[in-house]
Amino acid sequence: MSDTVEIETGPGPTAAVIWLHGLGADGHDFAPIVPELVRRGERALRFVFPHAPVRPVTLNGGYAMRAWYDIAALERAARQDEAGIRASQGRIETLIQRENERGIRTERIVLAGFSQGGAMALFAGTRHGTRLAGIMGLSCYMLLAAKLAAERSAANDATPIFLAHGRQDPVVACSLGEETRRLLQDAGYPVEWHPYDMPHAVCPQEVADIAAWLRAVL
Repeated sequence: MSDTVEIETGPGPTAAVIWLHGLGADGHDFAPIVPELVRRGERALRFVFPHAPVRPVTLNGGYAMRAWYDIAALERAARQDEAGIRASQGRIETLIQRENERGIRTERIVLAGFSQGGAMALFAGTRHGTRLAGIMGLSCYMLLAAKLAAERSAANDATPIFLAHGRQDPVVACSLGEETRRLLQDAGYPVEWHPYDMPHAVCPQEVADIAAWLRAVL
């Protein structure tokens, strides 16, 4: 399918990781780390890296780029693009359904993402109507936080959540990651929190921790 990059780590995968990229990147962004996440000869997983649609982004002067939703500003009180967020949620639901149709049950699917993609993974994962294997948000934050209590799905109340953030992140402040962790923990979710000494990026220790978490939940 041309709107995704897909990598299978072995024949006949029985689990999948749907991984959403950050603002301005595309599905190829995280494909190179797959060999670091699954050892040679380990269980077969399908990694699905979708491309976000191209849209004008207000924060970047209206310049068109791949984005899961528009961003007006980085301030916490800034208007959020609810229509764009919900449209991308629908796209994620379609991707999950497609894995179901290929023989992978939802409870064997991890929803993951970095930055804007991580925010979408948290948003869609907590609302999905069937239990997921896990939800992973890297260097991100909670979208439409005030609506979580009313919209959350009981199916994923106990789903493991992996959150990671760089302490020196100049794009999405680490305090937003900590705020998201508190929000999810206060709502009763089992959250694993990993801060790292890095900027808005991914570091080797984080990749190793993600690999270990994926082994645990899949």
